[in-house]
Amino acid sequence: MNITKFEDLQINEGIKKAISEMGFEEPSPIQAQSIPAVLAGQDIIGQAQTGTGKTAAFSIPILEMINPNDRSLQAVVLCPTRELAIQVSTEISKLAKYCPGIKALPIYGGQAIDRQIKSLKSGVQIIIGTPGRTIDHINRRTLKMDNVKMVVLDEADEMLDMGFREDIEMILSKTPEDRQTTFFSATMPKGILDLTRRYQKDPTHIKVVRRELTVPNIKQYYIETRAANKLEILCRLVDVYNPKLSVAFCNTKRKADELVGDLQARGYFADALHGDLKQAQRDIVMDKFRHGTIDILVATDVAARGIDVDDVECVFNYDLPQDEEYYVHRIGRTGRAGREGMSFSFVFGKEVRKMKDIERYTKSKLVKHEIPTISDVEEKKVSAFFKDVNETLEKGNLTKQLKWIEEYCENVDYSTVDVAAALLKLSLGEELSKEIIEEKPRRDRGERGDRSRGDKKVVAQSGMIRLFINVGKNQRVQAKDIVGAIAGEAGIPGRVVGSIDIYDKYTFVEVPKKNAMTVLEKMKDIKIKGNKINIEKANKRDNKKENNYKDYKKEVKKRHQQ
Repeated sequence: MNITKFEDLQINEGIKKAISEMGFEEPSPIQAQSIPAVLAGQDIIGQAQTGTGKTAAFSIPILEMINPNDRSLQAVVLCPTRELAIQVSTEISKLAKYCPGIKALPIYGGQAIDRQIKSLKSGVQIIIGTPGRTIDHINRRTLKMDNVKMVVLDEADEMLDMGFREDIEMILSKTPEDRQTTFFSATMPKGILDLTRRYQKDPTHIKVVRRELTVPNIKQYYIETRAANKLEILCRLVDVYNPKLSVAFCNTKRKADELVGDLQARGYFADALHGDLKQAQRDIVMDKFRHGTIDILVATDVAARGIDVDDVECVFNYDLPQDEEYYVHRIGRTGRAGREGMSFSFVFGKEVRKMKDIERYTKSKLVKHEIPTISDVEEKKVSAFFKDVNETLEKGNLTKQLKWIEEYCENVDYSTVDVAAALLKLSLGEELSKEIIEEKPRRDRGERGDRSRGDKKVVAQSGMIRLFINVGKNQRVQAKDIVGAIAGEAGIPGRVVGSIDIYDKYTFVEVPKKNAMTVLEKMKDIKIKGNKINIEKANKRDNKKENNYKDYKKEVKKRHQQ
């Protein structure tokens, strides 16, 4: 049985009222199929991606099943991460708004356990917990599982990937055998199927087909660009589209940290979310993101499971995901609650083939987007500036400012139009110094073709000078350190710094020709990461050194693969 309206459900009127207030008009596909089955007492395996409404798919039946007059634990929801546990708990609380006597509690590591124990002793019917902290409470006897009627495993595949299988089995073994068991998982690996055979009774497999995985109101674009230009293009896209909130995805924690440093060096409000952060740090970052203190969140795939913010307007695949399913998870961060969203994927060379795999998997087409030009960025900035000017003029109360301008113009040989143009230039800051010209990647070429690309890369782009600095990865130098030093010492904006190539013992950086002498003069004898540096114009010897280093790295990689 499938439902077409929430009104069709045989559930508490209080739950229906809460559903209506939350703005749910009709059930999503996973909800339409899962809720009637769970309400009927069946064990189910719900295969669905994040963002398809699966939280409500199990939360509504849980609330209908709970006896509010019984203060004992009756339902357990297991989640892989603290963020997801909090998210699920929040949604259950919203759905239970008009269900007096029902109490739900999230339990997870990183929060004071004494506070959790106190809440559990007061009587809790639903706990939403991470496996580790749930076992901790079971061992302390602060969680009594004797009366549990339902267990839900949310993001079951993710919990197995994170090594929680033994913990899950231990928790399930402590619950009554006649309990109802529900699994929700994006994929169905062998480990999940083994658990279902062992702990479920004739489960019904409910699967959302692939064509329902993507959100139709997300405009999906791709840009062909090499790695050296990704940062500049990302910044230009942010400047042109000016999203309220955006998420940029990287494939590694290190890359995420580096990108955050680069963005911060250019004046953007950005922060990282990845597995190396402690839970308290993740909470702080997410709180800043939700409240707009940071507007660009740089995340890895695992950490992104807990991102549930309606106002994300744009997703950037800074690194193309290795798995097609991760692409669906990523772009699902935008286009929520009926809003429109955009996604941009940066690809180059062989990655285009991977992008085609993503298109086949999602049954959607990524549209090629041109690299924003200097004119595009300037036009957007000028438009935004004059919008603010109009709002200020409409508010009025400019008597003092008019007096200051009149007095200034009386004492100088410039017209008010000249003064306005100078103020506009000061407001917009340093102009971009170069266009980005992408050469078509040479695919399926041999080693000679690769080397020729390397030769071209070491030549500075038009309007830029390439500089050599005698510190690199061995000194733990990152791009943000180079940009920060140049901006701080030479007094030029970080956004005008060009490509930065960091090697073990040295670094190449491009700066505008008009600023080159200032950079060379101001950065004499300064220190970066505690190391006294030498900076000079890159010469042919340095270019050859860079190419030799690349060839050496390729040879090492080739030997390793053999």
